This record gives sequence, C-alpha cells and structure tokens, in this order.
Amino acid sequence: MSDKKKLESTFLNMFIVLTVISLVSAFAIGLAFYLTNDQAEKVKKEKFDNAVKSVVPDFDELEERREVEIDGDKLALYRAKKGGAVVGTAVETVSHKGFGGDVLLLVGFDGNGNIHNSSILSIKETPGLGSNMDTPKFKDQINGKNPDSFKLKVKKDGGDIDAITAATISSRAFSDAVSKAVRAYKSASAQ
Repeated sequence: MSDKKKLESTFLNMFIVLTVISLVSAFAIGLAFYLTNDQAEKVKKEKFDNAVKSVVPDFDELEERREVEIDGDKLALYRAKKGGAVVGTAVETVSHKGFGGDVLLLVGFDGNGNIHNSSILSIKETPGLGSNMDTPKFKDQINGKNPDSFKLKVKKDGGDIDAITAATISSRAFSDAVSKAVRAYKSASAQ
C-alpha cells in the first residue's frame, strides 16, 4: 500500500480554496474594468456627441453643460453655436413613467425655439413595442413643431401625438420627457 497521505476535506481547506478563488476572480474583474474603462467612456462620449449632432442644427461650438431643475430632476442643457451665434440647444431629459423604467432622451431646439429633433439615450421598453419610440415614424411627429402650438400629449389624453400601437405608456413617457425638455429650455432662455 501507498504511504501517501490523503488531503482531508475540512472546513479550513474549503475556506482557503474559496477565498483564493474569490480573490483571483475579484482581481480579474477589477483588471478588466481598469483596462476597458477608458474605452467604455470614449464610446459613451462618442454616442452622446453623435446624439447632440443629430438633434440640433449644424454647429461648430458646444457650450458647457448647464442644469435646470424640472419636477425634481436636474436636466442638462447644451447651447450650440455657429460663428458665435446660438443655433440651437440640446436638452438631456428624463421621464420616470416608462413601462420598463426611466426613458432618457436628448431633445434639440433650433434657434427659434422649435423642436428640431430628438434622440433616445436610454430606454428599457418592450422590444418591438415601446422601443419603437426610436423610429422616425414616431419621433418625426414633433420635429419642426413649435411647442407653444403643439400639445405634447398622446391623442388619447387630448394631445397631438399618435401613440405607438400597444405602447401607450411608452408614448406617454416620451411625451412627458419632451414636455420637461420644453420647460427646461424655456426656463434657461428666460434666465
């Protein structure tokens, strides 16, 4: 027979092995985050910059972020300039009334205060239903509209926006976010 001693499975042995595995895993996750964080921030900034370019008229300078509080939320505003003149304003807005959670939008206004365009920054709405708020057919309903002569509510609630079929809650959240952006724009313009 062999004189080799069998390693006993004890609580201490299991604790040591699990602790080593946990420490190695935590180190690997931390290292992966450290190595990819700069790239993730770069991609996030690039996505935001592209969204700003899509919601306001052509510009060559974007002013630093300003904040306005609407309904307890701090909304960010970015004024776009071309040749020193303001050509538009982008408002980062949110609605907490989405079916799947918060709806984050970027709404752009032209130099006359009309809605130029909007871009979805983040939604968790039902794919194929509420997520359709990012389609041109839905978003284009507000483009070029003067918020003073356009009711930013779904038609079911007495407004001018055609709701997405089977996604009235998501449509209401979109309308709510755009309405907040309009109020933030007007508040900042009055200052």
